[in-house]
Amino acid sequence: MDTTKIIELLSYTLPAIVTGLVAYYFFDLHTKNEEGRRRYLLNKEAQKNALPLRLQAYERMSLYMERINPTKLLIRITPISNDKNDYENLIIAQIEQEFEHNLTQQIYMSDECWTIIVTAKNATIQMIRKANMSERVDNADKLREVVLSDLMEKQSPSNAALAYIKNEVGQLW
Repeated sequence: MDTTKIIELLSYTLPAIVTGLVAYYFFDLHTKNEEGRRRYLLNKEAQKNALPLRLQAYERMSLYMERINPTKLLIRITPISNDKNDYENLIIAQIEQEFEHNLTQQIYMSDECWTIIVTAKNATIQMIRKANMSERVDNADKLREVVLSDLMEKQSPSNAALAYIKNEVGQLW
């Protein structure tokens, strides 16, 4: 083969190779773009479907925080006997029972928010236990009075958690 034939062969194959590479590049770019668009549409649809579930979870946990607020909890649950320990156990059992009922809501919330909710629950239980151990408490009614008077001086843990829940829901929009 002489050089003219090689040059002639290269003059035909080189543009074909360049055209093929450009076509491959554009096809690959188009495929990735379409894949990204489909993924975006799927995520958008999933978020649209998940948002009501997330809002419902925040609503349920807000209700839980309201229900375990000691001022409302002690008014709603009256002592069945005069024994302070029985009343403490009844209140704590109510808090735990409602918590277990709402346990699945954590999958729709951030880890930080869920941790704050669990902390508020535990702090409320600890507040009731601490008040029961006080020397001022000798019966169930006195336990109610002591817990409520302690709350006059400071904010309840459930109010702090409720404020965090409201803030997180505000960030969803």
